[in-house]
Parts: sequence; structure tokens; C-alpha cells
Amino acid sequence: MSENNLPVYIVSGLPRSGTSMMMKMLEVGGLRILTDNIRSADDDNLQGYYEFERVKQLKEGDVDWLKDAKGSVVKVISALLAHLPAGQHYKVIFMEREMMEILSSQRKMLERRGKPGNPAEDGKFAELYGKHLEKIKGWLAHQTNMEVLYIHYNDMVKQPAEYAAKVAEFLGIPMDARAMGEVPQDQFYRQRK
Repeated sequence: MSENNLPVYIVSGLPRSGTSMMMKMLEVGGLRILTDNIRSADDDNLQGYYEFERVKQLKEGDVDWLKDAKGSVVKVISALLAHLPAGQHYKVIFMEREMMEILSSQRKMLERRGKPGNPAEDGKFAELYGKHLEKIKGWLAHQTNMEVLYIHYNDMVKQPAEYAAKVAEFLGIPMDARAMGEVPQDQFYRQRK
């Protein structure tokens, strides 16, 4: 397959849903990662964030970088997926995680940054995130230029080899699934329900 015909590979989901771990898996599996390394590893993401700052400008129309992203993988949070240009083919790995774990992880991250979250607001955020996920999944189901694989983080950390093989099969390119399966480790799964 020529470079021009390659899709852009996307890792998406809510913040704190396992997107960085999936990016690490794809990197060790052999995919080219699109990241600027501005945000380095810290106590909240021990293996790094794998972010590309220009992604945050998608809703402002900054899409020129996508022409060089074919055959690469980039992390795009779920709220920005609808801003990806329609003229490109995408393979999206959408990470899902138990909602209370996402909220607990977000709160812990805010605490480390001196901005304590309020556990009493979890119900409100769970409802907002739930509605967002319902809406974005409905939207994804109607995108003819996007193929989507949903991966549940909680299941993946229990059976990493099985899920690494699923991801490699979905991408349809040669990947080192064995190395991918070694990335999810119990020490990185800290916010549990």
C-alpha cells in the first residue's frame, strides 16, 4: 500500500481512559507516532502522554499537519474527533474505561497540580461524559471514512496479549503484537473502582 493510500491511525477516548497506554503499545508494535514530546512523562502518565499539541487546534481548522500523518498514529480526544477532515480515511482505536476510574484518575491528577477536585461532583461529570460518549459513538457509526475498534481498558489490562492481537488485526498491518502485549502492566493501573 502506498503512503498516499494509508489511513491516519487515531487513538481516542475520554481523557484518562488509557489512550497514552494504547499509544505506547502502538509505538512498541512498530507504528510511527506523531507526537511533539512537549508534555513529558510524570506521576500521572509514567510512560508519557504521546500528545501532539496541534491536535488541540482542530476545531479552529488547523488540519494541514494531517497530510503528513498518513501511516502514523496520533492521539485525538473524543471531543475533537468530529473536527477531523472528512476527505481522509481513519482507523480509530477508541478507548473505554469504567467511568468512576476515569473520574478518580482525573481528580488525582488535579490534586497533584494543586487543584483539588470534588468527589461530590462525580455524578454530574459521569452524566455529562455519558451523554458525550453516546453522542460521539452515534456520530462515529455514520462516518464512512472511519473504521472504529472499541477497546475496554479494564479488560485489556487483564488480557493484554489477546487485546494486542485484536488491535494488530484491526490495523491490518504487520505489528509486533507480542511487544504490544507487554506494555499494559499492573503497576500502571492505579485508579481502580
